[in-house]
Amino acid sequence: MKKYSQMSAEELLNEKNALQEKFEQVKAEGLKLDMSRGKPSTEQLNLSMGMMDILNSSSELVSDGVDCRNYGVLCGIHDAKKLLADMIEVPIDNVIIYGNSSLNVMYDTISRSYTHGVLGNTPWCKLDKVKFLCPVPGYDRHFAITEFFGIEMINVPMLPTGPDMDMVEDLVSKDESIKGIWCVPKYSNPQGITYSDETVYRFANLKPAAKDFRIYWDNAYGVHHLYDYKQDYLVEILDACTKAGNPDIVYKFCSTSKISFPGSGVAAIAASDRNIEEIKNQLTFQTIGHDKLNQLRHVRFFKDMDGVVEHMRKHANILRPKFEMVCNTLKNELGGLDLGSWIEPKGGYFISFDSLEGCAKAIVAKCKEAGITMTGAGATYPYGKDPKDSNIRIAPSYPTLPELKKAMEVFTLCVKLVSIDKFINK
Repeated sequence: MKKYSQMSAEELLNEKNALQEKFEQVKAEGLKLDMSRGKPSTEQLNLSMGMMDILNSSSELVSDGVDCRNYGVLCGIHDAKKLLADMIEVPIDNVIIYGNSSLNVMYDTISRSYTHGVLGNTPWCKLDKVKFLCPVPGYDRHFAITEFFGIEMINVPMLPTGPDMDMVEDLVSKDESIKGIWCVPKYSNPQGITYSDETVYRFANLKPAAKDFRIYWDNAYGVHHLYDYKQDYLVEILDACTKAGNPDIVYKFCSTSKISFPGSGVAAIAASDRNIEEIKNQLTFQTIGHDKLNQLRHVRFFKDMDGVVEHMRKHANILRPKFEMVCNTLKNELGGLDLGSWIEPKGGYFISFDSLEGCAKAIVAKCKEAGITMTGAGATYPYGKDPKDSNIRIAPSYPTLPELKKAMEVFTLCVKLVSIDKFINK
């Protein structure tokens, strides 16, 4: 098909009329399809239903001498700590198990830093200015946490290797008010990028002006591969920081939210000995211990890391056709037209689409008009402000394959309609 940029005014109008006719037909169908959040599908949730039968009133509920029905064990039962430590490749003593949500752990970590400081440093609430670096496009809920606490957010462009480390190194070395950076280092949200070895080592060797600067390393998709034979590899950050003589600079977060049940998973933080000790001391005022029965349920269901790997293969078998469907539709409908670009990830939960500049909000609005709910344009940037109005996050996981196919046909139609208006109105 001829590119819009090469069409005459008459050809553009004819093409727009044909597209508009298709759009009106779609609207008449009364669709209600949702691609707004990275929620596991019902089929994926069903993979973990056996966990519901693991414990009952006659089950042995003692684990490593601990009665999981009772109070205590602040940092989590031993077997659960081992399972999550193996999952994120860190020593068991450097892990604290929380409740179901890693997002809650990140919120708590920011909150403690804000009210009580980090390892004896001034609490952030007593400082005139606190700033955070935000690789963009990125995870909207990360940005929401720092915005909630009034922390100024600074955009850092994402490159194919991860955040622009020249910019990161320059900013953190000069500005003492920069206290952290958000990272989704493997199969990033939304682009699906995995940080290169060099990027991880440069993170580990950062020389921040602020003594309480921390890397917030959200390893949300560490085991979420789509393929057995082509998987991204990520250098383990805690070990890299320790070897660089910088052990305290990172907090590492994870959960089983998209492995077992999002509302009833197990989350954890991993950090250096000093950081862990401080977190434990503060945690004693917050809880006597998190849900040990749920921890035990996960351990009995997965057994070990091999069990997690096998379980994630089942997830991949459900997700892979959906991701391939999205990428194939983008290729078939938009390939060669120069109306946008996208990355084909090897794992994670999202596909990032960059439209022509100034078109993202209009595309998402057009999709909504046709009955397709997308993540809001701009959500992948702090304050919801995408300076180019181009990035759109596609979440393929929740719809069924037929629903997704229909949604992507409508999405590409909307991309064409909005883009052609841009050329007509030049």
